Amino acid sequence: MNPTLQVLLQLVVILVAARLCGAVLLRFGQPPVIGEMVAGLLLGPIAFGAWLPELHATVFETSTLPVLSGLATLGVSLFMFIVGAELRAPEGTRAQLRSAGLVGSLGMVVPMALGLSIAPFLYPEFAPAGVGFWPFALFLAITMSVTAVPVLARILKDQGLAQTAPGRLALGAAVINDACAWILLAMVLAMVGRQEGGALLAVGGGALMVAVVFVLLKPLFARLLMSREDSDELPAPAFAWIMIGVLACAGFAEWIGLHAIFGAFLFGVALPRNDRLLHALARRIEPVAIVLLMPVLFALAGQNATPAVFAGAGIGAFALVLLAAIVGKLAGCAIGARLGGYSWRDSLTVGSLMNARGLMELVVIKIGLDAGLIGPELFTLLFGMTLVTTLMASPLLSLFHARRNDAVADSGRIV
Repeated sequence: MNPTLQVLLQLVVILVAARLCGAVLLRFGQPPVIGEMVAGLLLGPIAFGAWLPELHATVFETSTLPVLSGLATLGVSLFMFIVGAELRAPEGTRAQLRSAGLVGSLGMVVPMALGLSIAPFLYPEFAPAGVGFWPFALFLAITMSVTAVPVLARILKDQGLAQTAPGRLALGAAVINDACAWILLAMVLAMVGRQEGGALLAVGGGALMVAVVFVLLKPLFARLLMSREDSDELPAPAFAWIMIGVLACAGFAEWIGLHAIFGAFLFGVALPRNDRLLHALARRIEPVAIVLLMPVLFALAGQNATPAVFAGAGIGAFALVLLAAIVGKLAGCAIGARLGGYSWRDSLTVGSLMNARGLMELVVIKIGLDAGLIGPELFTLLFGMTLVTTLMASPLLSLFHARRNDAVADSGRIV
């Protein structure tokens, strides 16, 4: 089949599946992004490949998957750029940063500790040949600690929690959490010799990127966009330069091993905090990034899943992974928020949000699979864990965030 026609066919199949699954999940109170994740899993060998193997092999021909990978990276980078551009500093910034630091750090340390504790049970069965225990264990610990910043942001938007105290806290903590996770991931990759000097490049390059974005690009784009502050329209030349900035920062972040989304997010944070500008950007970018490109990432991850793992001892391993992931995130993040001065209800709300791993987890486990740190079996178990923890977010939010006016202490921070 013609390669261009092949990719177009794949996009049609992915989008139809994402819309249908999203509509079904919406009827059960789940945000559309969960339906897109389910669609991605169903389009892989677990469902589509098992029911119609010949048709699946024809539609998702292996040689065309790198094109889908590029589209997926572009989509999530554009979405994270919008998330960064819309981010607002909350009132009481110092207290918010302290609380976000507590949640982000404990939301990493506790799940990582549980991940390390279950690694000895999983290593003999699921570690690929030639991979040492500590690289395997550290990578597993990182997967337990990840929070999905883009999925979390979409859940906050869908649930109308983006401007609430726990919503802002969770998003800030997730950014801190995942920035640390990416640095640790680069170190693990360096340990196995897949990226020589990867940790040094990630840390040094990340510091350089922050300096360039905020010292050079921030004032430059503030001056470029100054004359447009009172306009609802964004001229094509200004939009083109913004896109150049997004892609350049995303490309640099990808090159240093921090993944493109962090560069795109950082550039978004550096743009002027102007509502008219942000609304103009969102109108142009969000439909393409969210509706067209992000479902591609979920479908791409689903192609690497294998159904055979959910049999025999695999069920016990899945239960172990799921228990460590859920308990680690809920306990670590809730304790961090409570130490930061939030009520138990808000603290548990933050823990529920941080427990959603979604997009970021899929990216991390795909990197681990490509690097040979895990095999298809453990990748599938971690994909299942990702789906379950993300599905849990909305029901837990309804449990912990509902009826928040029942007590004064539940209206935000404790006074």
